[in-house]
Amino acid sequence: MPATPAWPPSSLPRLFVDQPLAQDALLTLEGPPANYLATVLRLQPGDQVKLFDDRSGEWLAEIVEAGRKRVTLRLATHLREREAVPDLWLLFAPIKRGRIDWIAEKATELGVARIVPVLTRRTIVDRVNSDRLRAHAIEAAEQCDRTALPELAEPVKLASLLADWPADRALLFADEQGGVPLAEAAAPGPAAILIGPEGGFTDEERAVIRAIPQAQAVSLGPRILRADTAALAAIALWMASAGDWDLDPSSRRRPG
Repeated sequence: MPATPAWPPSSLPRLFVDQPLAQDALLTLEGPPANYLATVLRLQPGDQVKLFDDRSGEWLAEIVEAGRKRVTLRLATHLREREAVPDLWLLFAPIKRGRIDWIAEKATELGVARIVPVLTRRTIVDRVNSDRLRAHAIEAAEQCDRTALPELAEPVKLASLLADWPADRALLFADEQGGVPLAEAAAPGPAAILIGPEGGFTDEERAVIRAIPQAQAVSLGPRILRADTAALAAIALWMASAGDWDLDPSSRRRPG
């Protein structure tokens, strides 16, 4: 027998909407989202799109009216609930534009729950464009089928971060001086990965980190990695060992 085609098609356009979504509600999009649907994709009334709001999950919506500056949609079907995300934070020293955008994008794709820029002694970038990072995270979530956006925290100094470190969260910090393999240190439960600046942590910073009871120095292999490479390698190792990569993807796409 022929296979039943997937519904709704996975090729439908998919957008994040920063407002609550509900069954049969009418939603009006303006500005860039409207231009994207009506002008770039040339969608017409009757065409369908997928929407998610980081609150209620994912919805199938049908276009009611389409103009260059305004598109109206009706929420037709609730496809699935907001996903449960592994409780993993990425803590990293900001790096120059382009590479930091790439970190935000790929960390979102890999499934982190929270992204925290951390200012260290050797951090070369002390200002972070949070709006731009959020835009990259949203675009990544739209493309990788996430229904939950990662929380993007404001930059924080390393000393302040460690002073208020939660007692129930493991802190795995990539130490260029060595540690246990990250795959061995990863365990289910709340965790955070700390990646230092391009010049590495100072001896004083390393001592303060190691003094945290929940801290564990970890190794990412025999080679010296760039900060952005180290961040993504560490996330991948943790997700493969303690995250949600072993789940059946179909279990997260059932209509709700």
